[in-house]
Amino acid sequence: MNQRGSSVFCKASLELQEDVQEMNAVRKEVAETSAGPSVVSVKTDGGDPSGLLKNFQDIMQKQRPERVSHLLQDNLPKSVSTFQYDRFFEKKIDEKKNDHTYRVFKTVNRRAHIFPMADDYSDSLITKKQVSVWCSNDYLGMSRHPRVCGAVMDTLKQHGAGAGGTRNISGTSKFHVDLERELADLHGKDAALLFSSCFVAHEFGAITFVDEVHAVGLYGARGGGIGDRDGVMPKMDIISGTLGKAFGCVGGYIASTSSLIDTVRSYAAGFIFTTSLPPMLLAGALESVRILKSAEGRVLRRQHQRNVKLMRQMLMDAGLPVVHCPSHIIPVRVADAAKNTEVCDELMSRHNIYVQAINYPTVPRGEELLRIAPTPHHTPQMMNYFLENLLVTWKQVGLELKPHSSAECNFCRRPLHFEVMSEREKSYFSGLSKLVSAQA
Repeated sequence: MNQRGSSVFCKASLELQEDVQEMNAVRKEVAETSAGPSVVSVKTDGGDPSGLLKNFQDIMQKQRPERVSHLLQDNLPKSVSTFQYDRFFEKKIDEKKNDHTYRVFKTVNRRAHIFPMADDYSDSLITKKQVSVWCSNDYLGMSRHPRVCGAVMDTLKQHGAGAGGTRNISGTSKFHVDLERELADLHGKDAALLFSSCFVAHEFGAITFVDEVHAVGLYGARGGGIGDRDGVMPKMDIISGTLGKAFGCVGGYIASTSSLIDTVRSYAAGFIFTTSLPPMLLAGALESVRILKSAEGRVLRRQHQRNVKLMRQMLMDAGLPVVHCPSHIIPVRVADAAKNTEVCDELMSRHNIYVQAINYPTVPRGEELLRIAPTPHHTPQMMNYFLENLLVTWKQVGLELKPHSSAECNFCRRPLHFEVMSEREKSYFSGLSKLVSAQA
């Protein structure tokens, strides 16, 4: 029976009819362009016999709409006076460039097997060079932990790359449930709720809660954060955390009472209307949380804190203006947006060191700084190389060193007199800090 005359075809929707007609046209065009022997030898290696696939791809490529660059107002009615959108956008970008707050992203591919190294493609997407990364939020290197990567790959093979829907529509898997239970246990709460990002998790703020995004995994006997370390988690009504920093994955969560979590689950638009996190990422995050709750996690945290203290001491001994920060992030004040960016660009281009300039609006104008985040995997030798080249670059751009630097209060600027490192930790590094100070 002729397809066009069939009753099924006639009853089909208009969209389906159009699809069938389009496919018939494509098949006809492929047949005409690939006319040849009536017998085709099919390759067993998955090749493309007679170029059929290539011909099909060429045809589909021709059907793509032409890319056209135009101004936004070109699409607006000519009969009315319209706002100059493009001119407005260009002006705002020029303002960012003129005050040196315009952001240019560095293009780097991190190397899992030689963390914290990365391939830098910032100058060219064809050629690359290897750089050391000093500003990553992957504070403990958990994104490349063999068990975490193994869990991700196994789950990817079994369950695919995506979740398949929102949490309410086929997007809740056993991985979601297991990870939420693990996070609730980590913080000593009744329940937890996963979000696609920590930013979405912050939107529900009806009750004051403790933001532990930079602390989970890094502090406390089980990595529960500052509340875990100080023994005050029972006093925290809501804890907000992230899977995208110390745990080395992606996503955010809150942990609280069962009734509050159920209320957020039922009413929070950012949760209800967002596609669920992929099972493969949750499997990796679950493994990461379990590792950092174990003895291995405690070893990683101790090594991390040692490296942070050593790096901070080396920077202060060399006369660099270290801002007192009791966390694992070491800010070095530059107080000039242009020079801050120049320091980072010089370190990257000349010395293969990637450290990030933090300018307005992340910090107030005049408070521009370098954000240095050592990991347990940065060696003392890497720190030595970093400091030597930072000092060279610092002087090169016209910045001054202090005769003696010590941590200072962020408000009154008075020095903070405290022992930065214990004697045991100093002996662990075999006097490297004094050696670097003498060389500087």
